[in-house]
Amino acid sequence: MTDVLIAGAGIVGLATAYELSRRGHSVTALDKEPEVAAHQTGHNSGVIHSGLYYAPGSLKATLGVRGAESMRDFAQEHGVAVDICGKLVVATTQAQVPALLRLLDRGRANGVPVRLISPEEAREFEPHVACVAALRVDTTGIVDFRGVCAALARLIGQNGGQVRLGTEIVGIDGRFDGVTVTTTAGEFTAAQFVNCAGLHSDRLARLAGLDPAVRIIPFRGEYFELAAAQEYLVTGLIYPVPDPTLPFLGVHLTRMIAGGVHAGPNAVLALAREGYTWGAVDRHDVSDSLAWPGLWRLGRRYWRTGISEVARSVSDKRFLASLRELVPELPDGCLRPSHAGVRAQALHRDGRLVDDFYYERGIRQVHVLNAPSPAATASLEIGRRIADEVEAPW
Repeated sequence: MTDVLIAGAGIVGLATAYELSRRGHSVTALDKEPEVAAHQTGHNSGVIHSGLYYAPGSLKATLGVRGAESMRDFAQEHGVAVDICGKLVVATTQAQVPALLRLLDRGRANGVPVRLISPEEAREFEPHVACVAALRVDTTGIVDFRGVCAALARLIGQNGGQVRLGTEIVGIDGRFDGVTVTTTAGEFTAAQFVNCAGLHSDRLARLAGLDPAVRIIPFRGEYFELAAAQEYLVTGLIYPVPDPTLPFLGVHLTRMIAGGVHAGPNAVLALAREGYTWGAVDRHDVSDSLAWPGLWRLGRRYWRTGISEVARSVSDKRFLASLRELVPELPDGCLRPSHAGVRAQALHRDGRLVDDFYYERGIRQVHVLNAPSPAATASLEIGRRIADEVEAPW
C-alpha cells in the first residue's frame, strides 16, 4: 500500500514522483522497461526550451518558461551536464519575417528574454548561418535529460519512494476507497493513481475505465548528425521559423551536450508506438491509429505536409537541402544517420492536434494524456502541478 502509484518512469512520471515524495507522500513509480527514460525522454534532442513558441496563457507557456529556469537549476545542483548556450531562430527569406515578428511578440508576452537581431549580429553567434533577420534567445540551453532522470530516481529513493522497473501494468481498478493496479510483477494498491505513460497513456486511461476524448497518435522524428569535419559550422542551436499551424518546430541544428551536432527531426507517422524505424510495424498500433477518425481528418488537412515529410525521411538530399537553408556551406555527404524519437501526440476526434498539456480525471486518478515538447523542459513544473491535483480534495 502506498499513497500514490505512478505509471511511467520517463521524466514527467519521475518528476511527479519526486515532487510527491518531497512533500512527504509514499510513492511508487512503475515502468515496463528495464531502465528509466527509455522512450520519449531518452530519445529527444536534449534542448531546454525557453517558452518562446507557445500561446500566451497556455500551460505550455507558463510551465515552459518557469521550467527553463528550474531545469537549469536542478541540473546544476545535482551535477547533471547542462549548458545554457542560447539559440537563433532565423528567417531565411523576407516572406518569413512577418512570422518571425509574430514569434517575437509571442515570446515577449510569455516573458521570454528574446530580441530581434540583424544578419550581421546573428553571424556573431553563428558565423556560417544564412538569414535576413533572426531572434536571439539566451535562455535556451542543452542538458542531459537521461542524467536528470537518473538524479530524480535517486532522490525518490532517498525520500522513501521506489521506482519499479520491468513492471508492466495490465489492469487498473479504481474505487472510491483506493486504486488497485495489476502488473506483471503482482498487485499494487494506492490511495491514488497518476498515469504518466506517454505513448501508452490513452490505453491506460481506457484500462482504468475512462473514455478519453483524445487518442495518442505516434509521430517519429528522425535525426542525422554532422560529420566531425563539419561540426565547426554550428556553434549552438539554429532553428527555422516554424509553421504556426503545426506543433513541430521544423528541421534544426543542435549542438549536443555530449558533443557533436544533431540535425532534425522531421515528423512522419510512426507505424508503431515504439516505432523508431520504418521497419518497426505493430498491427495493433496501426489499427488503433487508423480507427481514430481524427487521424483521417488531420490527413485531409495536412496531406501535402505529410508527403513532404515522408519524402525528406527517405531522401538524405532533401534533408540536407532543408538544412542548407540555414547553413548553406554544409557539403554533400556531411550527414550521418543518428537516433530517432517517437512523439506521443494527442489528437481530438475532429482532427485537431491537442496543442497544450492535457489531462483527465477519474476516481482517485489523474491521467496525463498530452505532454509533448516542452514537457522535458517543464517536467519539474508539471510534476508540481500534478502533485497539486493529487492533493486537491475529491
